[in-house]
Amino acid sequence: MAQCKTITDPNTTWPPFCPNIAASYLYAILFGITAIAHLVQTFWTRKCIMQPANDMMYTLWFVLMLIAPIFTNAYVYMVMGRMVYNFTAKGSVGGIKAWRFGLIFVLLDVLAFLVQAGGAVIASGTGKSMNTIMMGLHIYMGGIGFQQLCILAFLALAARFHLNLRAQPVSAERSKAFRLLYVEYAVLLLITIRIIFRLAEYSNGLDSSIPEHEAYQYVLDSTPMLTALVLFNAVHPGFTMRGAESNLPARKERKAMKKAGERPTGRAGEYVMMGSKQDFTMQGRESEVETGLMPPSPPTGAYRYDVNNYSRSASPAEFRG
Repeated sequence: MAQCKTITDPNTTWPPFCPNIAASYLYAILFGITAIAHLVQTFWTRKCIMQPANDMMYTLWFVLMLIAPIFTNAYVYMVMGRMVYNFTAKGSVGGIKAWRFGLIFVLLDVLAFLVQAGGAVIASGTGKSMNTIMMGLHIYMGGIGFQQLCILAFLALAARFHLNLRAQPVSAERSKAFRLLYVEYAVLLLITIRIIFRLAEYSNGLDSSIPEHEAYQYVLDSTPMLTALVLFNAVHPGFTMRGAESNLPARKERKAMKKAGERPTGRAGEYVMMGSKQDFTMQGRESEVETGLMPPSPPTGAYRYDVNNYSRSASPAEFRG
């Protein structure tokens, strides 16, 4: 029988008995269950949530419902930035580096968010004049119109990335990238459907009959947004771009590379993608350069070349040797 470390360790401050691990787990689980039960009961018995005439509750519902999809939109932009880094040789598309790609579009998305939120807050609540409500709705519509304009600009760059991806050799990694890219397209289409619905809803101001029918909200707003989130569950970016090496290089790391004479590039420029059936010969490398998969010339001291492999394992001394 194994000795109890709690008792035999001379430095222990534990009481003179051996703790029962099973009992510890059991009571931790039981306390957790009752804590969850109390949390559910707290919300279940709160009377304020059953007051549809509560002005504050209506304002929160109205604002959150209008601006919620903006966060899904930002997620799409951030994922594409990482895709550009992981699946292009230059680490850029349309002249925009991967680490700036997500930043630029997310900042634009934040601007759209602020405009939409401001308009929603102005239009919500009771006791406001018709002019104030209409001004708020017009501001909100301008915000979602700007959001759609950003989506169209994003799709133009995504199309260039799509062509770059098609030019690369067939591989398992390339197939995964295409699946995720198609999900991005689908999510943006769903967001666009929702934007068109909201524009149609408020185009006639408060005279529109759309808000009077709850089914429209679920079919043309809630369902598209729920579908978008489920699509990212099914094809999660974390399964396509695995490992710490798939993360965008930090600013400090990029500065260090430039100081060492290396130019930060995409991960597709570091190796032939896993699963590719193409043999990496000198002739093959020339074709890779033409398609954009490999950089025209490797940074000095950064890569090792041989007939079967092309990796970032060589030091400058080894490379010269």
